[in-house]
Amino acid sequence: MRIVILGGGPGGYVAALKGAQLGAGITVVENEEVGGTCLNWGCIPTKTLIASAEMFEKTKDLAAFGIDLSGSVSPNLAKMMERKDKVVSIQVKGIRALFKSWGVVLVEGRGTLLSPTEVEVEKEDGTKERIEADRIIIATGSRPAEIPAFPFDRETVLSSDDAVVIREIPRTLLIVGAGVIGSEFACIFSELGTAVTMVEVMPRAVMTEDSEISELLEREFKKKKIRLLTGTGVTKIEHEDGGIRASLSNGEEMVTEKVLVSIGRALNSRGIGLEALGIEKGKKGEIVVNGKMETNVKGIYAVGDVVGGPLLAHKASREGIVAACNACGNDVTMDYSVVPAAIFTSPEIASVGLREHEAEEKGVAVRIGRCQYRTLGKAHAIAEISGFFKIIADRQTDRILGAHIMGAHASDLIHEVAVAMQAGVKAREIAETIHAHPTLSEGLKEAAEDVHGEAIHALKK
Repeated sequence: MRIVILGGGPGGYVAALKGAQLGAGITVVENEEVGGTCLNWGCIPTKTLIASAEMFEKTKDLAAFGIDLSGSVSPNLAKMMERKDKVVSIQVKGIRALFKSWGVVLVEGRGTLLSPTEVEVEKEDGTKERIEADRIIIATGSRPAEIPAFPFDRETVLSSDDAVVIREIPRTLLIVGAGVIGSEFACIFSELGTAVTMVEVMPRAVMTEDSEISELLEREFKKKKIRLLTGTGVTKIEHEDGGIRASLSNGEEMVTEKVLVSIGRALNSRGIGLEALGIEKGKKGEIVVNGKMETNVKGIYAVGDVVGGPLLAHKASREGIVAACNACGNDVTMDYSVVPAAIFTSPEIASVGLREHEAEEKGVAVRIGRCQYRTLGKAHAIAEISGFFKIIADRQTDRILGAHIMGAHASDLIHEVAVAMQAGVKAREIAETIHAHPTLSEGLKEAAEDVHGEAIHALKK
């Protein structure tokens, strides 16, 4: 079995390794670098910069921990970027080593589908190579979405890709979009000393999350002096000496040194030969697939951002595994019922399953359990008392339908609930599971107890 994979991001490279484990001959075609957007421009670079920004922010509170520091502490952006590049490089080398270990062939260049069994690769030097395949997996990913009225110039009007290679900390920054990407960058630059203003056309920040999460995040933005204007867009920008003059839909004008556009991502489904083969696409350009990640053309699969849905690296990886298994003759179906998500703001946000309003819209009667971080001894010990845990359970069956956490280490803590949901565990079973003390995970136990009004550390109502 010969499988050619277009794209070496978290969907493509994982599909490659799974296919190789199953005994297939694998070729990956990648136009830039293995690891895709996630490793080179998104997940890993931003989280590395977030770690630096948070480390700097913590130095401001050393006295509260009984630590005296003489002299001043200041961010060194060049060294932060150097560390970020080193982390990315280590991860890239790791993927290349895995490819070599499993016999995966990497062809560097831009791939185009010629037929269901043939891919043409145009290389950097202009030469072309044709590769035969028994199966093809498309994993071409996505790119930052652009506003035609003010395109990226890489210097003053930035995409998220530009923001991770910025050379100086801006004094002022206007972020267009208060979704996942915009909110993460707002925290990064605010902690480094930038005066940040965010505009969001929707009524609240991170609209994809539970409304209680948005409410707390907006309060945290105020604490950080991040100015957020919801229900507001940018109608025009004009370049002028010292920066950009932006006109907002609320009638306000502001001058800012730089603008970061974070309005979502565009799917890389153009120019790869889909139309000539009749591969079906949706309204947003997403490749239409079934539960086995098959397109409407036999032998061609698609995974990751290019098929739409939540644009999450781990979702793409699971889709890659499903596609590789099916391409090798197995029968595996993708399950989207339990897909955790994390937003690396300060504090972190994590969720899995249904939001409360989604359960209401489905007509499901639920019980809600909550626990505040400030009730936890460990949260006080590490001075991370902002945040809460929220568990949504089916009123009749007690099965967990969803969970939402905002606070320190939320991205790690959410997986206890993800495993519980996957296994069909009930809220009471989490409540009756002994959790180590003192830990932040006790908040999940308390929230599960609260589903039934039995939280031990809650005041009597």
